[in-house]
Order: sequence, then structure tokens, then C-alpha cells
Amino acid sequence: MAPARGPHTPTAPDRLPLLGHALALKRHPLDFLQSVRRLGDVVRIYLGPRPAYVVNAPDLVRQVLVTEARKFDKGAFFDKVRAIVGNGLVSSNGAFHMRQRRLMQPAFHRQQIAGYARIMGDFLAERAAAWRPGQELSVHEEMHEIALTLIGKTLFSSELGEEAVAEVKRSIPIVRDGVTRRTLSPVEFLERLPTPANRRFEGAVGRIRQVIDEVIEAYRADGTDRRDLLSMLLFSQDADTGEAMTDEQVSDEVVTIMLAGSETTANTMAWTLYRLGRHPAIADRVAEEATAVLNGRPATFEDLDRLDYAGRVLSEVVRLYPLWLVMRRSVASVTVGPYELPPGTELILSPLAMHRDPALFAEPLRFDPDRWTPERAATIPRHAFIPFGSGNRQCIGDGFGWTEALIALVTIASRWRLEPVPGRAVTEAVAATVYPSQLPMIALPR
Repeated sequence: MAPARGPHTPTAPDRLPLLGHALALKRHPLDFLQSVRRLGDVVRIYLGPRPAYVVNAPDLVRQVLVTEARKFDKGAFFDKVRAIVGNGLVSSNGAFHMRQRRLMQPAFHRQQIAGYARIMGDFLAERAAAWRPGQELSVHEEMHEIALTLIGKTLFSSELGEEAVAEVKRSIPIVRDGVTRRTLSPVEFLERLPTPANRRFEGAVGRIRQVIDEVIEAYRADGTDRRDLLSMLLFSQDADTGEAMTDEQVSDEVVTIMLAGSETTANTMAWTLYRLGRHPAIADRVAEEATAVLNGRPATFEDLDRLDYAGRVLSEVVRLYPLWLVMRRSVASVTVGPYELPPGTELILSPLAMHRDPALFAEPLRFDPDRWTPERAATIPRHAFIPFGSGNRQCIGDGFGWTEALIALVTIASRWRLEPVPGRAVTEAVAATVYPSQLPMIALPR
């Protein structure tokens, strides 16, 4: 691949023979990407022998994701993701991606999310009521259980989907770790070797696919519009052509929703409760607002606009714990800032590294929900905050995930104070997302 043309492009130090920077990116990915930000707006690294360019400046990120978005496809990371989700929305490209987005958009319209919110509010109130005073909760695992259950309840209105949800619960840790390992591997043939890890990964993907395909087959045979998310996918038609999705494409999208939706939302909810445990005064303020708005009843979609402070808390959580890695690959010659990129150039963007940059956010590691008051938020550079991506590939489920996380926050905070277990260190673990290594907390009733 020809190099980018333009001003001198710095190269990250400590490049290893054959491996390039892949080892540093695999062992200490967050530290590595944050260190690269200090080298310039665009920095060259090597994934094995392949060069890639880390784009750091918010205005250049906007070019890649918005103004020049049609000149890029998803890049190397999503080549690996495609092994799991097929040609689902998160991995598809070009005109097919835009068609799929049009077909799926109605399932995530505001009125649909309002319906999902009723399911979320009722379930979360029931789940929180089942906790016991003094109980030690593994909060990360609890939030994953909640997120996957809610995905199942909104995707499938019948018992047909219960087996699919159960299989995803069993297999998601294997899949999550396998995608990350494959993405950061400098040598592609390693993923084709019959190693125990590769066999576990392929087996997990196969089991998830099988149970979801069985649910789709049963829905097709029944022919009833169950008014759930899966029915909307099965019955959606392209407004221009009248075409519907094939069963294979519906399967790809269901896998995408179950894996992407549960993983990111569960991590957001877990990190939110962790931060509230570390900042009891903020937790008290959330609880006071939630109690005043909800008055003991389950939260609804109509309540969300009144939960102003809780919304600021959630904004601060997704600032600190967004996606750590986004990749794009140029499909045509494209100019990004002063750089001319030939076709096939791999680009890396890190929302997490950008969100923690002191040049963009004052005291970036301090948890400060009030940085999202209208006056202070207006001072943040445009496109420096992209927790859900941006442009025509912005996460289609961002409204769904935000609604679920906000309802979870106020439901739990109004009933419980969650305190960290003394002596149990919580660190940032990295796979497809950044998640807590462990998160044991003690539930104390308010």
C-alpha cells in the first residue's frame, strides 16, 4: 500500500520486527493510543507489517466519519467482526449498508423505543426489588444479565427466543475475547489454526447462529406479526423497491443487535454504578431527582427528559468509557486535512483516547457530571465527544441503549446505595469494549 502523502507523518516509537506495534496495542491498548495522541494529529503505526494511521484531531475525525464518510468502509476490525455477525449493519458497507439501515430504522424510532421503555422500566423495577440488603452483587455480571434479558424481551415476545438469549449469555465472553484477539493479531493465519481458543470461538459462534436461525424459522412458519423487534425486521420492506430482508440477513441483524446492544449497554450500566459507588454525593443527587420524578413507580420514556442530572451523569460515563477503537479503510483516494490517502489506507480512531485528552476536556480523568451543563458543554470542541460514533454509521441503537441505561440508573439509584467491596481492585479490561475486570458491590437499601 502506498503511504499517505502530505506533511511529515510521525511514526510511533518502539516498532518491533514483524510485529510492528501490535504487541503494544494488544498488551496495553489504552495507554498506547493515549501516548500516540501526543505525537500529532495523524500518526503512523504498524499492525504487523501493515501500516495504519491513527487520526487524533477532532476536525479530522469529523472528516472521516461525516464529510468524507462515503470514501471509507469499516476496516480491518470489522473484517474480523464479520465472522460473527455476517453482513449485519455493524459490518456491512456501501449501498447495502444504507439499504439495511433504512429497513431497520423503523424498529428504533422514538415511538418504538417508548414501547420498549415500558418493558425496561417494569423489568428493572422487578429486578431491583429482588436484591437483598447487604447482598454482595457482581455488578458487571448482573448488568450483563439484565441487558441480555431486555434484548430478549424486546426482540422476542414469545418463549421461542429464550433459548437464543440463554445461548448468547453462555457464549458472549468467548466471542468477545475471540474478536479482540483476532483483530490485534499481527499474523492472520493464526486464527485458522485448530487451537483450543479458535475451536471455542467457532463453536460459540455456531451455537448462537443455530438457535437464532431456529427462532426465525419458527416466526416465518407462524406468520404472525408479534409486534416485537424481530417481527419488525421480518416484515420490513424497502420503500423504494418493496424488497424485504432474507432470513439470512435477518439472522445477521439479530446477532448484531444481541451482541452489540447487550455488551455496550451492560458496560455503560456497570461503569455508572461503579462511579456512583465511588462518588456517594453524586449518587445521592441522582436518587433525590429520581425519587422526585418517579415517586416510587417504574420509569417510563416520558420521564427521561425530566431526569436532567441523571442524564448528565450518564453523559460523563460514556465520555470516560466509550468505544476504544474504531477503524475505517479508504475505498478511494481521499484528502483528510493536509494528508492525501490512497485507496486501502487503514485508519484508527479512538473515541476513548480523545475523550480523555486534557487538551479537549479539563481534568479529563475527573468524574464531573456538571461538565455537561449547557454552558460548560458549549465550550467542548465540536466532534470531540462521539460516544456512539457519528455520521451515516452512528450507532442505530444509541437511543435504545441510552434509554435502557438511564432507566437502569434511576431505578437502581432510587432504591439502593451500591458500595464497593473493600480491598477489591477494579481495573479497565479491554476486549471489543472497555469493561470492569471485576465489580463486586454491596447493596444497601436507601
